[in-house]
Amino acid sequence: MDFERLLSALIDGRVDFIIVGGVAATLHGSARLTSDLDLVYERSARNIARIVTALAPLAPYLRGAPPGLPFRLDETTIVAGLNFTLTTIYGPLDLLGEIAGALRYAELTERSTTVELFGKRCRVIDLDTLIENKRAAGRPKDFEVIAELEVIREERDRR
Repeated sequence: MDFERLLSALIDGRVDFIIVGGVAATLHGSARLTSDLDLVYERSARNIARIVTALAPLAPYLRGAPPGLPFRLDETTIVAGLNFTLTTIYGPLDLLGEIAGALRYAELTERSTTVELFGKRCRVIDLDTLIENKRAAGRPKDFEVIAELEVIREERDRR
């Protein structure tokens, strides 16, 4: 997984997105490692065009799909879908139009913060919203990280 190159492609392509999931947890202080990048993207026509342009050189393909299955990540595909689990030459990318709790980009912009990663600025979901999202998802792996994130929040609030 090359987080730096994957993020740089999106940031340099001026894609509007917010980091969520395991990378967001790590940015908030979680010790857990993740092997993919989860992003909530803004679904305007302009941003979708930017996504297609930014990801085209990264050979995006549906993760878990059999080799040779016809798939093209283009504007029509993104508009017709919502969430895409992809592989790229730099690693797995979950391109999400919405996350658990019915949270989309517009709602998350008010519930996120700007961080600097690899010398570039991008947005990451805030800790409280990340915990709410993990709780709403309700997967066993999410319950494991919620406890850790709540301790991180308690430490933050104590300061």
